[in-house]
Amino acid sequence: MHVVILETPADVGDYAAREILRGVDAGQIRNLGVATGSSPLSLYKVLERHRSSRLAALHAFALDEYVGLAPEHPESYHAVIHREVTQRLGLDPENVHVPDGSATDLAAACAAFEAAIRAAGGIDLQILGIGRNGHIGFNEPTSSLASRTRVKTLMSATRRDNARFFSDASCVPTHCVTQGLGTILEARRVILVAQGAAKAAAVASAVEGPLAGICPASVLQLHPDAVFVLDREAARDLTLQEYYRNVQEHGSP
Repeated sequence: MHVVILETPADVGDYAAREILRGVDAGQIRNLGVATGSSPLSLYKVLERHRSSRLAALHAFALDEYVGLAPEHPESYHAVIHREVTQRLGLDPENVHVPDGSATDLAAACAAFEAAIRAAGGIDLQILGIGRNGHIGFNEPTSSLASRTRVKTLMSATRRDNARFFSDASCVPTHCVTQGLGTILEARRVILVAQGAAKAAAVASAVEGPLAGICPASVLQLHPDAVFVLDREAARDLTLQEYYRNVQEHGSP
């Protein structure tokens, strides 16, 4: 695991976007895992400024989707990914895949999404945010560390956090379809972005706490190429900040 500590939220977006562009230009990223929420927005905006034919050729796989929201609902993740990723990056909508939360047979839809990732050759780089309770995707605390794409019940805290996107808190769905932690671990590289003091406790638990289902993001301790890109506030609870900054300054031999 590698930890990068930067000064501002804008720096986080710039750094993460540069890493993605470097991988695309080197031919190492063909399938990009994309996340919703506020954390990745700044990196998508940076990528938008560097739109190119190679970037537009990417295939994208979303982390999750609400159960019961029609794809055309403005807060469905189909709609959010279309606005914030597909349009910004100039992707072909046919190459953008979002779990189907409106399927009659949700178990079959989850299996189909896993099959689509495999058929594409796997995800080369997965973008992640982190919830205040440590969730990645919609893998809430106590999620199996080996879990696959499946239906999950959302915690009330997650629904409260997401209520700002809806007209009323009661409109936030109670269930979701999400890539599992085991699915996320199969991505060849992971970049998790976090900004702000509200994420500091979750970041510290994920990076320096025990590997445990109570903090789903801690599963990234098992990943061979996971990078946490943090602003100063999101990193403030980390015990080993000085070490991470030393590594950042001097690199690996």
